[in-house]
Amino acid sequence: MKRCFAYVLALFLFAAGMLGQDIKPTPKPTPPDDDVVKITTSLIQIDVSVTDAKGKPVTDIKPEEIEIYENGEKQTISNFSFVSSLKETTQKTTGTDANGIPIPQGTLRPEQIRRTIALVVDDLSLSFESAYQTRRSLKKFVDEQMQDGDLVAIIRTGAGIGALQQFTSDKRILYAAIEKVKWNPNGSGGVSAFAPIEPTPETDATTDEAEEDPAVPSGAGQTLDDFRSSVFATGTLGALKYIVTGMSQLPGRKSVIMFSDGFKLFETDDAGMQSAGRVLEFLEQLVDLANRSSVVFYTVDARGLVYTGLTAADAPSATSGEALTSQQQTRSAQLRDTQDGLSFLSVETGGFSIRNNNDLSGGVKRVLEDQSYYLVGYEPDTDTFDAAKRKYNQLAVKVLRKGVTVRYRSGFFNVADKAAAATSAASLTPTGQLESALISPFAVSGISLRLNALFGNDVKNGSFVRSLIHINAKDLKFTDEKDGTKKAVFDVLAMSFGDNGQIVDQLAKGYTMTAKPQDMKRLLETGFVYSFTFPVKKPGAFQYRVALRDFQSGKVGSASQFIEVPNLKKDRLTVSSVVLENMSESEWEKLSGPLAPPSNRGEILVATALRKVKLGSILRYGFEIYNAKLDTIKHPNLTTKVRVFRDGKLVLDGVPKPLDTNGQIDPTRFRSAGAIALGGKILPGDYILQIIVTDTLAKTDQRIATQFVQFEVVE
Repeated sequence: MKRCFAYVLALFLFAAGMLGQDIKPTPKPTPPDDDVVKITTSLIQIDVSVTDAKGKPVTDIKPEEIEIYENGEKQTISNFSFVSSLKETTQKTTGTDANGIPIPQGTLRPEQIRRTIALVVDDLSLSFESAYQTRRSLKKFVDEQMQDGDLVAIIRTGAGIGALQQFTSDKRILYAAIEKVKWNPNGSGGVSAFAPIEPTPETDATTDEAEEDPAVPSGAGQTLDDFRSSVFATGTLGALKYIVTGMSQLPGRKSVIMFSDGFKLFETDDAGMQSAGRVLEFLEQLVDLANRSSVVFYTVDARGLVYTGLTAADAPSATSGEALTSQQQTRSAQLRDTQDGLSFLSVETGGFSIRNNNDLSGGVKRVLEDQSYYLVGYEPDTDTFDAAKRKYNQLAVKVLRKGVTVRYRSGFFNVADKAAAATSAASLTPTGQLESALISPFAVSGISLRLNALFGNDVKNGSFVRSLIHINAKDLKFTDEKDGTKKAVFDVLAMSFGDNGQIVDQLAKGYTMTAKPQDMKRLLETGFVYSFTFPVKKPGAFQYRVALRDFQSGKVGSASQFIEVPNLKKDRLTVSSVVLENMSESEWEKLSGPLAPPSNRGEILVATALRKVKLGSILRYGFEIYNAKLDTIKHPNLTTKVRVFRDGKLVLDGVPKPLDTNGQIDPTRFRSAGAIALGGKILPGDYILQIIVTDTLAKTDQRIATQFVQFEVVE
């Protein structure tokens, strides 16, 4: 290699402003059609699932075999198609290779997404036992059931806003989310599905006098319990509404699999009478929003197969037989009522409920198999959206074939989607728009942002995460100034969240940038980089999120990234994040000597932030190594190796090379660099560069450390 660019990491450690780079971005891919469900004044289109007696999708239904009714009136079908989830089975990549070295995973492009799945854990209701079983099921999903092309989020209803992590294909993020699925002592769930039966306080078992249980009004105690349960239920439904609102922006049909101990649809008053309350009203609104957003709910009763009789945890010895019977009946009624809430949510949105089954993973498997459906559409008449005649439009679908089961959405309120969006859009302040984009688990794309958060360590200040944000200048609105310059004004809000969902650090700033007319063409073609650094107070898993709002247009963009900051105090071999630089072969040939003059700092920052490199060019990379063991003369014995993957397949397997430590005097950290020629068989597309460092002086199980970075090769 002609040049070891130690300065690359030095640039990574210093603050940087907004710098340009002449890398032309490739056109944005066209997302798949997301018109699964349409509710407009010209078309009503819904998705219909048809399964056989074994629960398998029926794929050969003809248009003449389906009838659709709106408010009891048969409609003329104008649109009909079948969408299949079946896919050729591909060989799944394992998590590690034969030597135990992790195989890195990249992120999905929009056109690669096959299924969008939100796994919602209702920890506001889960008991201790249910939380344990749910966590096992989630881990099995990620280990065995998740497929290529799956975009997944694991979201807890009772967690902080940072726990609403964005949809991802990165299993590291999902595993970190699963570790946080625990029993919530502040929720409504106890240790087990039902509270143990305890002796009646008024009964003294030591006396010889048999006393009857005092008469208790049928509704006493239930009112307070129902109110408490309804508070937690509405909290759960509020979180679900937030999730569905964001999923409406994603392409295609979306699935929510909710693990819950259920909730009641009705409340009981002091007289023991049941009536509809806030939960049912909120639930109806959620169902309508889900139906308009192409979201199907599948609910899983995390309690499994529940026994409502006496168990070892009960202490019935001092309770009369009549009271025991009453309490067991109460348990059965509670189980039935809470399951009814789960069934209502799933059935009304076209899904189904998994209950009375201890095999939660088997239930999830059923859901994953239920992703094939028919799109059926009809043209509504003038009464459909006439508010004076009806508030709600009931739908019914029939399939004229014996032995099949049909599931579909129950209906919709008589408001077209555009009108509904207009009435539901909140008039947020500019700050509110930034905050909303930042805490959302869904990326906002009004302004194109590319975020790359990099871990490093400084001798004086310790560990830090430096975030580089590439901003597409074409998405900003520039105004003409009196001196002939162009001006853009934007606000930035950035936050880091810990693994508990709480805010760790935040930054809020406003910026004004000006450019001369002759520089505008380059600026619009290349964009620019904004960077900031957050110190790391303690190691762990973090989410870094940034939102940007253009003052002139009001457009907002956001981006996020998951990063693990290791604990260097454990004295284990560790590698920093990877810094990139892209240059032409002619530029590479002109370089000479191990420490040639540094390139433009902006070129390195933009290449690292954007992670786009040109076909036929040279990709250079740099990183730091921490906690290397030293021999008796204070020298390390390190080797470095690179691997390049595409679509999970190894396309370049480098040769281990000894680390050159000449000129490096700090024994606590060593810098390394290398280069790859992007020619030959390299084709445009997404790649992953993996760095593998081996320390032969360390213990056998601590000799290897890895790091990787995803990049795109463009023509």
